[in-house]
Amino acid sequence: MFYAVAYDITDDRRRNAVAKILLDFGRRIQYSLFECNTDRRDYLRLQHRVMEAINLQEDSVTFYHLCRSCEKGVERIGVEKEVDRQSYIV
Repeated sequence: MFYAVAYDITDDRRRNAVAKILLDFGRRIQYSLFECNTDRRDYLRLQHRVMEAINLQEDSVTFYHLCRSCEKGVERIGVEKEVDRQSYIV
């Protein structure tokens, strides 16, 4: 599964915790945007860990699932960072 994860978290401690969790599963593209490439089981683990780290009344985390053809349509302008194609084991 290839997907992008974006978040809007105002509390520094929770935001840092979520960023560390996401780094276990993918790589940072922008400050609050990550790309991940994992299997379904690890994706569910990621969601569970994020849900435990955030305040559901204040924070927002969005998972954008990209199909293979959608992934091929991703365009980047400027410095292109290498996309990591391997799954992470946490």
